[in-house]
Amino acid sequence: MTFDALWADPLCSPTRATILTGRYGFRTGVLGTNPNINGAIPLTETSIQKYLTDHSAYKSAVIGKWHLSNSANGGADNPKNMGVEYFAGLLGASHDVPDQNYSNWTLTKNGVTSTVTEYSTTYFTNEAINWIGQQKTPWFLWLSYTAPHTPFHLPPAGLHTQSLSGTAADIDANPRNYYFATLEALDTEMGRLLNAVDRQNAIIIFIGDNGSPSRVVQSPYVPGRAKGTLYQGGIHLPLIVSGTGVTRAGAREAALINTTDLFSTVADLAGTGLTTMPDSQSFKGLLTGGSIQKRAFAYSEVSQDPTVGWAIRNEKYKLIDLGGVQALYNLVADPYENNNLILSGTSEDTTAKAALQNIANNVRQ
Repeated sequence: MTFDALWADPLCSPTRATILTGRYGFRTGVLGTNPNINGAIPLTETSIQKYLTDHSAYKSAVIGKWHLSNSANGGADNPKNMGVEYFAGLLGASHDVPDQNYSNWTLTKNGVTSTVTEYSTTYFTNEAINWIGQQKTPWFLWLSYTAPHTPFHLPPAGLHTQSLSGTAADIDANPRNYYFATLEALDTEMGRLLNAVDRQNAIIIFIGDNGSPSRVVQSPYVPGRAKGTLYQGGIHLPLIVSGTGVTRAGAREAALINTTDLFSTVADLAGTGLTTMPDSQSFKGLLTGGSIQKRAFAYSEVSQDPTVGWAIRNEKYKLIDLGGVQALYNLVADPYENNNLILSGTSEDTTAKAALQNIANNVRQ
């Protein structure tokens, strides 16, 4: 089942913090990708993993990218301190650090660090398959791959079909081809993971955490309006749900979804009784065609130079605010945001802008 109106934040750490806590970034303080500057996840926040431990029989694990802590906030023990029972992954942003790459990197597993020389996408998949195979009770696995991501690179042969040299010059000249290769490698390894899962007794939620980097973005999205921005190319992402209990398999759903909603939805699917929080609303009912109260708006935000601001939308209109400089778009008539209605809008547009501004004021108070 495909959801066509999901909004995330424009950068990875803020988005994953919204999923982890079910709360907007201005509440948790995670608004950018540098935990030392834009905010680390506070240990006072309740993670979805901690919530499941306290309210259900589910075991939980996070495998892959974390990038929500700084050294002062727990360092290697931060996932454990946030209630994650099993963690194996990368504490930082990506493999773009001195003397490391996607096949030579620092693994942190339950607070202990070591060096791994296996391609990260393959390692994380193996780790996920092994952990799932050990579970005897209901489980929740959060698998967060680090690729595709900068630095652009050539994955191991056998994971993709691209014919590429892998030289630094070729990568620099043709980054999109290498991005495609890492996407294909991800698809290959995800296929292996899904083949290892009992699909009759599992539900799979696939989601992106931000738009593509400007260097590799594809039409109709354009550079400068992709990852890191509040335009659709930065925050309008894929969400696909599959597995047991999804009776609307193959359907496309237009309901507005925020990444914060993953918290309540996972908790709802786990049978905890939680269906809503101030920033999070379960969409479990949409998987079966049940009657639920749909979102009236979606919200996104970021605070990392050069973009500091927020965006809000309803079914038709979207308002972007960048430090008081605003833009209004009719996403039904203009889904790729070519016509700023602040400059030439009708009375209906002006009324819609005021309504969205009012909702944003209430949300952000």
